[in-house]
Amino acid sequence: MRLKPLEEPAPNGHQAPRAQLSARPGGAQGPFQVLLRSPGLGVRMEELSSYCIKESSLPPRLRELALLEAARAFEAGHSWNAHVGKAQEAGVDAEALSRFARGEEPGFAREDEQLLHRFAQQLLHGHCVDDQLYDRAAEYFGEQALVDLVGCLGTFTALAMLLNAFDIALPPDAAPPFPGPVRASSH
Repeated sequence: MRLKPLEEPAPNGHQAPRAQLSARPGGAQGPFQVLLRSPGLGVRMEELSSYCIKESSLPPRLRELALLEAARAFEAGHSWNAHVGKAQEAGVDAEALSRFARGEEPGFAREDEQLLHRFAQQLLHGHCVDDQLYDRAAEYFGEQALVDLVGCLGTFTALAMLLNAFDIALPPDAAPPFPGPVRASSH
């Protein structure tokens, strides 16, 4: 990790937010290690990510797939490893996820997964969605779920960027999920 360990006490007014981040299930792991340095932002990101993964109008299977879409787009192995098992438990096909991790067309069998994948790919890689795909997604998912999907993709992308910018290492027992060279940190 590029940031130095937190040794100083939290500044006045930041003790409670830091404690809140540290008390999340699993503690302040992954991007939340970084967010301890900005507790106000951290608490808000925790609220957003919690909404996206636990409460959004998307079904749990699609919530997890949306997270993996952002993790794959940004090659955020930490996020991928933390959620690929949860996506499989929620019903996303393990073989399709393996293909996706390798950079291949995943070939999701379910229509909603394939539609979410196409939508996320256009948005995350092309920065917009064409009219035909937008119309199909809006009709299929409905307005609220589509807004939730875009908001969740943005939230998960922000978390992936925190992991990458601050070089958060994979846990010692975790293998890199994506092909290609692993960036060697000089820190």
